[in-house]
Amino acid sequence: MIKIAIIGAGFMGQNHADAYNDIKDAEVVAVYDKNEQLAKEFAIKTDCLAFTDFEEMAEKITFDVADICLPTYLHEEYTIRSAQKGKHIFCEKPVTLSVDSLDRMIAETEKAGVKMMVGQVLRFWPEYVEAKRRYQSKELGELNYVFAARLSEHPAWSSWYRLPQNSGGGLLDLHLHDIDFLCWMLGKVESVYAAGKQNADGCWNFVSSTLRFPSGISASVQGVIEMEKGYPFTMELRLAGSRQTYEYAMRSGANLENRESSQRRTAVYEKGKIAELPVEERDPYTIELEHFVQCIAEKRDSDVISMEQVREVLCTIEALRVSLKTGEVVRVDYRSPGERSERGKG
Repeated sequence: MIKIAIIGAGFMGQNHADAYNDIKDAEVVAVYDKNEQLAKEFAIKTDCLAFTDFEEMAEKITFDVADICLPTYLHEEYTIRSAQKGKHIFCEKPVTLSVDSLDRMIAETEKAGVKMMVGQVLRFWPEYVEAKRRYQSKELGELNYVFAARLSEHPAWSSWYRLPQNSGGGLLDLHLHDIDFLCWMLGKVESVYAAGKQNADGCWNFVSSTLRFPSGISASVQGVIEMEKGYPFTMELRLAGSRQTYEYAMRSGANLENRESSQRRTAVYEKGKIAELPVEERDPYTIELEHFVQCIAEKRDSDVISMEQVREVLCTIEALRVSLKTGEVVRVDYRSPGERSERGKG
């Protein structure tokens, strides 16, 4: 049995606890949150122990995994603290706010000999998994057009979310999902171009991106996290190949709170015929966490998402941020910040 401590008793922490409840070899034994009332309410609902002091929890409770569901700007601190306690780490996306920060996190987990996985959930979302399968199997034929979009009203979970230094804004928290999927399917990005608009707080919450891959394939990606209140959370994916066009669309309640009642449709267009694929009912977050639990139980690294791939995606996001600021095409730089500065000196 893999024992888990949830770090952060908010919406996503509760979402993870509910998922672990459906995973055979997982048990949530504790929750940590500085908000005592929130931690206690979470503990009652989840049937676990509540703590408002991380060190106390680590001393009093035996657990294998720290599942970090805190605000993004706290991810580095608690990843490092958890690694130093010898705990394996599942960290919600976005993993952190910069490549420099991520490099420190990776170094600490490697030093401690613990495993780490990041919740870039589209790699476990059945309709996106099927899209990648069709591309890799050549069922789509030659890929001629790629479009992805993600539209949402602004999350109302907490005020911390609205500041770019806390959450990274829509570029990191929303747009990253589709960037990650396309990197997973098509490989490392060669160059990017992005146009958009910042909100009053400085968050890039309106973004249109073009990704260019070494294969010559380009992808168009849209992300908006400030749709009008009441606008349904919307996902779209469209892959037009020489043999098939694959299309997925989902419209849900605000911020995915009621995924169970969402409208989902996957269609494949081929030779003048339309085939609708059945809807996969299983929760993608449960699939993702079940995979992570299996990796920990079997003492192996994930074969779906590696920390190297997480880093490549964050490098791509950083290039998009530069393009948004400069209005120029930007080549993605995968070197460490230190290597970049050394080359700049030379």
